[in-house]
Amino acid sequence: MDGELRAEIDAALAVIVGGMSSEDPVTAGMRYALEAGGKRLRPVLCLAAMDAAGGAPGPRAARVRAACSLELIHTYSLVHDDLPCMDDDDLRRGQPTTHRVFGSRVAMIAGFALIPQACRLLDESATQMGVPTERRVGAVRELCQAAGAAGMVGGQQLDLESEGTAAVPEALRRIHSMKTGALFRGSLRIGGMLAGAAAPVVDALGAFGEHLGMAFQITDDVLDVTMDSTALGKTAGKDRNADKATYAARLGVAGARSAAAAEVEAALARLEEAGVKSSVLEGLARFAADRNR
Repeated sequence: MDGELRAEIDAALAVIVGGMSSEDPVTAGMRYALEAGGKRLRPVLCLAAMDAAGGAPGPRAARVRAACSLELIHTYSLVHDDLPCMDDDDLRRGQPTTHRVFGSRVAMIAGFALIPQACRLLDESATQMGVPTERRVGAVRELCQAAGAAGMVGGQQLDLESEGTAAVPEALRRIHSMKTGALFRGSLRIGGMLAGAAAPVVDALGAFGEHLGMAFQITDDVLDVTMDSTALGKTAGKDRNADKATYAARLGVAGARSAAAAEVEAALARLEEAGVKSSVLEGLARFAADRNR
């Protein structure tokens, strides 16, 4: 994990959260969820993609803020994922989940409020960068598509429907590709788009993100059965308890680890084929499969 990029993201998020001046419960819930920390992997990937594609225009601060839009979307998804109507979880990032602190209604609305906030943040930041209108609109469209019914949200629905079923490999891959891979793919594509990369490079970055997201989710499946809640910062064993379809359940821990490693190699191959060289992206790919939380 790249510490410098993560520090930039955390600093920018602190400013964004500080600008949420209202003291109403919904805004408090948004701040609480964003301040909980986390890996910040999706905005880091977006920034790394900008750099790998030759660097985006405009002030660095605006580029970092644009990347933060991915974290707002990811945070909203976590708030909703933890709700009683979904996974009904008590712990996220080592602290009580948003709905345990503010109640389910406030948590639900706070999550929804982060979506337009993310779109506005991306649009305003790209404008400050001097990104042409067509590319700026395309980046916002990419964010919405990655987060919507054809991406993350649709994958979450398929994940819920898979509980108690023996999903075939194709179905399991589709769940992970949408639920996790879509936002990873979108993070990389948005970074390339903001940098003005050619379409083949944007597509290669997206393919890299697709495989990276798969590696990340497969590793999550493994950690759910091999680590405890304290180490993870969230409730361990919940996939098994919910009888969800996972790679760890289908292939076993060793088989799932092998599958994650194969996804990492496939991700790196996509960059090599497109001539994209980035030690940061390579390190992030390795991190996705080798991490312990």
